[in-house]
Amino acid sequence: MLTLRRTEHESRIEIMPLIDVIFLLLTFFIYAMVLMVRADVLPVRMPAFSSGTPAQPLPAVTITIDRAGALFLDREPIVLDDVLARLRVARAENPRTVVYIATEEEGATDRLPVFLQLYDRLIRSGMDIKLIGRPEEKPSAISK
Repeated sequence: MLTLRRTEHESRIEIMPLIDVIFLLLTFFIYAMVLMVRADVLPVRMPAFSSGTPAQPLPAVTITIDRAGALFLDREPIVLDDVLARLRVARAENPRTVVYIATEEEGATDRLPVFLQLYDRLIRSGMDIKLIGRPEEKPSAISK
C-alpha cells in the first residue's frame, strides 16, 4: 500500500495587512468625528435634556449664558438690552433664522433671572427659540 507523504505547513497570521486595515478604519473615524463637531457653540458643559429631537440645519444665532451669567451672541459679549435689536437684524437678513439658547450646566451665580428676562423678551418679540443641551446619557445594560 502506498502512503502519501504529507508535509504540514505551520499556519501563521500576517500582521501587516491587519495594520493597514486598522489605519484605514482609524482614518475614517477621525474624519467622521471632525465633520460632526459644531464650531458655532461656545465650549461649555450643557445640561442634558431627555425631551426634544435633533434640530434640522437652519440659519441660526446662538445666545450663550456663561458661568457668571454674562451673555454672548455668537461668541461676542453682549448686554441684555442689545440682544433683541441684533436678533431683529439677523431675522431681517433671513426670516427663517432660529435662536438657540445654551448655558453651562453649573455656575458660580444664579443665572435664572438672566435666562428668564432673555426668554421673556424673545417670546414677546415672536422669535423662534430652541434650548440646546447635550444628549441625556442612557444607562448601559452592564450597569443595571
